Amino acid sequence: MSAVYDCSKRDSRADGLAAAAGAVRSSRLVVLPTDTVYGIGADAFDSGAVQSLLRAKNRGPDMPVGVLVGSWSTVDGLVLGVPPQARALIEAFWPGDLSIVLPHAPSLQWDLGQTRGTVMLRMPLHPVALELLRDVGPMAVSSANVSGQPPASTAREAEEQLGDSVAVYLDGGSTGDAVPSTLVDLTGSDPVVLREGAVSRAAVAEVLGVPAESLV
Repeated sequence: MSAVYDCSKRDSRADGLAAAAGAVRSSRLVVLPTDTVYGIGADAFDSGAVQSLLRAKNRGPDMPVGVLVGSWSTVDGLVLGVPPQARALIEAFWPGDLSIVLPHAPSLQWDLGQTRGTVMLRMPLHPVALELLRDVGPMAVSSANVSGQPPASTAREAEEQLGDSVAVYLDGGSTGDAVPSTLVDLTGSDPVVLREGAVSRAAVAEVLGVPAESLV
């Protein structure tokens, strides 16, 4: 049986965050609000929980899960190295709606899907998400919907799709229009915008000091 917590109320928010942290540490799934859409999340280092996340979404390992972090410094322990371009994007857009793909540290024992040695990282600009992430550490998070269905902009929409596959729903109100994060790949010799979302290609190009048309 799932539990839903109204995070607009102080007591319910505290109870919800405690319940969500307990669920993550017990290999269960939680739904949390972010600054883009609602996400379904699990402990990034718990391969069984990540597999449960993929099953809940009816999604295969060919579509790997990204990782949300609660601080800039967390990134240093997750990737092979943080190049100057990544530092520039982090300083400009985090916390916020920009995701960065980098080679992950080879020592990490995790299974996020067929990532080909990379990881997609983001620090969301949402107080509920940040508080949970700073408590439990990096989380594997994907949009809170069944694959092929619209992403959820409310906890209710997420619950209607995911049901009891999720242990705890943190209701942070509507996220507004369901606009995904912009996705920038920094694993090659040149940066590439894989998906233009909430952050424009032009804004990314300005921070990196390159022409916008080169980010393809």
